[in-house]
Amino acid sequence: MSEPLLASVRVLDLGGAESDAVCRLFADLGADVLKIEPPEGSDARHALPAVAGTSVRFAVDNANKRCAVLDPAEPGDHRRLLDLASTADIVVDSGNPRGAARFGTSCAELARRFDHLVALSVTDFGTAGPYAAWRATDPVLYALSTALSRTGPTSGTPVLPPIGLASGTAAVQAAWAALAAYYRRLRDGTGDYIDFSRFEGVLQSLDPPFGSEGQAAVGLKKTTEIWRGRPRNQNIYPIFACTDGHVRVCLLSARQWRGMRAWLGEPEQFADPKFDTIAARYAASRELNALIADFFAPQTMDALVAEGQVRGVPLAAVLTPAEALASEHLRVVGALTAAEFAPGAQVDAPAGPFVVDGHHTGVRWLARSPGADEPRWAGQPSHAPRAEAAVSQRPFDGMRILDLGVIVAGGELGRLFADLGAEVIKIESAAYPDGLRQTPPGQVMSRSWALTHRNEQSLGIDLRTPAGADLFARLVADADAVLANFRPGTLAALGFSYDRLRELNPSIVLAESSAFGSTGPWSARMGYGPLVRATTGITSLWTSADGGFYDATTVFPDHVAARITAIAALAALIRRDRTGGPAHVHVSQAEAAVNQLATRYVTEAARAAQLPVVDDAAVHGVYPCTGDDEWCVISLRTDADREALTSLTDGLDIAEWTRARDKTAVAHALQEAGIPAAPMNRAVDVPADPQVRSRNVFAAMGHPLFEEPMLTETGPAPYTNIPPAEMRPAPMPGEHTRQICRQILGMTDEETDRLIADGALFAYQGRP
Repeated sequence: MSEPLLASVRVLDLGGAESDAVCRLFADLGADVLKIEPPEGSDARHALPAVAGTSVRFAVDNANKRCAVLDPAEPGDHRRLLDLASTADIVVDSGNPRGAARFGTSCAELARRFDHLVALSVTDFGTAGPYAAWRATDPVLYALSTALSRTGPTSGTPVLPPIGLASGTAAVQAAWAALAAYYRRLRDGTGDYIDFSRFEGVLQSLDPPFGSEGQAAVGLKKTTEIWRGRPRNQNIYPIFACTDGHVRVCLLSARQWRGMRAWLGEPEQFADPKFDTIAARYAASRELNALIADFFAPQTMDALVAEGQVRGVPLAAVLTPAEALASEHLRVVGALTAAEFAPGAQVDAPAGPFVVDGHHTGVRWLARSPGADEPRWAGQPSHAPRAEAAVSQRPFDGMRILDLGVIVAGGELGRLFADLGAEVIKIESAAYPDGLRQTPPGQVMSRSWALTHRNEQSLGIDLRTPAGADLFARLVADADAVLANFRPGTLAALGFSYDRLRELNPSIVLAESSAFGSTGPWSARMGYGPLVRATTGITSLWTSADGGFYDATTVFPDHVAARITAIAALAALIRRDRTGGPAHVHVSQAEAAVNQLATRYVTEAARAAQLPVVDDAAVHGVYPCTGDDEWCVISLRTDADREALTSLTDGLDIAEWTRARDKTAVAHALQEAGIPAAPMNRAVDVPADPQVRSRNVFAAMGHPLFEEPMLTETGPAPYTNIPPAEMRPAPMPGEHTRQICRQILGMTDEETDRLIADGALFAYQGRP
């Protein structure tokens, strides 16, 4: 097997619970991650839940790291820490009073002192801004990021998403931001300081209010509409009861609908061709769903899933976490690993989200004991920047990527590289247009497409024609990477398997993602985010007290899967630049979802195995506030939080106390008392949020096809040395076909015209 993708990278981990999962991602990809703890060990070692006396979250988030001890009381250890930082590539800290601060320095100071260093500070809200002193829990992050406002019933109390998704999402965004800065360091020697806010990471990457939306939402939503927040589309991906549980149906294309209609026996009331559209089916969802419910009720989950596959109807069983972990699929593909939390206390744990060159690169060992390793680097230092390299404005300047990705997970992946300077050529098919190209009547481009594909070029090409395939092969020969998220086998069927790509370009990087991975019993299933959530147990966790399922309006795990794939692809490019070798990375969205909730899944597995489990005693609640449908979130982590709340409310019932107060006033009062709390933001609230405004998280992006500018993120994180993303407008289909043929492929206009006439190419005839 080839050397790990990040084998040359040194990461100094000075952080705590807020940043442990960031460095775990680097460690999974082979970086030498050296975790520094005080003699008594990290505070996070005592976090609950615990299995057999071991903190599950700490054990999982610190897997594959080496754990060393330095004593802040020893001046010699202060010097040792500086020596380690001076020879590190990336330093990760999580702010005062831990980490670097114990040794008389800070993440920002280390970045100033060692200009080659990428220094990542991970805190709840960043080190500046009106919320800098606030404390966050996952529910607080859900509330402020608008995720809470989009879950739960149409009226009544909003439903909190599962605990863990926010923290996991923030960690992935932070890792992407840091690795991108490190790639720039490799090119010109310039390090960076990143003041990363977990709140901003969740705002941008979980369910962004100003970003990519799912295909169904795109087909329903008007361009200028900004959703006020409470869910209205719970019937887009309906769930139906059957004899032994529930199944979810995800009908998007006309072909899928026709398969469902035939399965139902061609009901006359739905024979009209208008029902080929999402909008028409949604308008008739009450009658249609009642028909499907009666049809499914006497059947089993397995029978329905099997028949759905045969008929081309996207359908999945709604499994519990325990059922998902017990599935044959996750076991045979290597997505689980036997993890020993204590002698004799072994449980199945998610192995990690990365598959590199056909092998999982996940858990090799759980967190070691404090001081198990010496405070020194294990291998040779990272290679120096290329001598001929000029100073780069953005990390990926000069990189060329061929982007075959579609809808959200695929579309986001290309944009992440384009925003940071890569030349991303979006490959578009006239016969099989991207789902985000769908628009309501009267619109030329969806808002989601405009936000997802900014800074990219569009090449209209039919890879199923010999001439189109030949042109694509010529592009591959000079590309750095190919991105795709087709169903496994599709790329090979087009004639561009990984082996074929390597023949064309011996140093190519192929980065793929799919719903359930490239192998295993589930790999051939039709996969969309709602079906991934159902199959992996996420849907069963995203419920209200009355058992209702409320994950229909989230886009999880698409956004985070895109970023995980981006991290893997970039790590592969780092190895490529070092060794000249190619790489094939693949991310299963199902495995990405399970790994986001690894703490919860491991705890459930340990409980099922009858191992001793101590649960987290924290209580998180959603409470009413003054105004029309206004809410706040309060997290009580400890007895100290409960005592502080009792003092603040004079013992009044929490709901009664909040009901008489403004949601923002409640949050400020509780945060001043040291209690994590937040108002529930809607999308329309975010632009005016004082923390968002003070840190310039969003900027207005204009587009010739839209009357008003759209808010869009300025970049993955606030860098010191990397400028904000450019705002070049997203293209129409085939808008840059002629330009690419002329400038990259060296073709004459006559050659291009002939291939357009033959159908191998197509070009947009509107905007120049």
